[in-house]
Amino acid sequence: MSSADPVPASEALFVSKRLRARRLAPGDLADMLAVYGDADVVRWVGDGAVLDEAACRRWLDVTADNYDKRGYGMAALESREGGKVVGFCGLVHPGGQEQVEIKYALRRDCWGRGLATEAVTAMLAYGEQVLQLKRVIATTAPENEASHRVLLKVGMERGELRRDDDGDLIQVFAWKGGARA
Repeated sequence: MSSADPVPASEALFVSKRLRARRLAPGDLADMLAVYGDADVVRWVGDGAVLDEAACRRWLDVTADNYDKRGYGMAALESREGGKVVGFCGLVHPGGQEQVEIKYALRRDCWGRGLATEAVTAMLAYGEQVLQLKRVIATTAPENEASHRVLLKVGMERGELRRDDDGDLIQVFAWKGGARA
């Protein structure tokens, strides 16, 4: 099934008002490149460097392994109106960390419409209801106010400032199952 084909609701991880989330597939490579190859989008993702085709292919492989190992990982976010991939969201363990972390990124032309809030809300509900997760974190750059607003709006609590493996300062947010507004 290509990323342009609508996914039946029965195959979706979740369906929200405007979005449908599904497991990543090899056909998502072009959409991944469109999102993670955009310098403005990845400004706050990882080290801020755009991803090339090889890196996106590795990410597809890592995600497939995560689903095999843990039952979850990154997901493609499709618009329910037309089926276009508008971004990605998922529950991951970056660098093998023990804590589950939520990650998301949207195409730049999809910013400012509340889609990130909708995706994160639905992914946290999926994590709680389907995966039985009790705690999920998110990490951001301290200056990334847009993500801070999204995370606070979905009921995550601002936590500690800490240093990541590269020595960069990161802001930690935490969500506890059943504690969302």
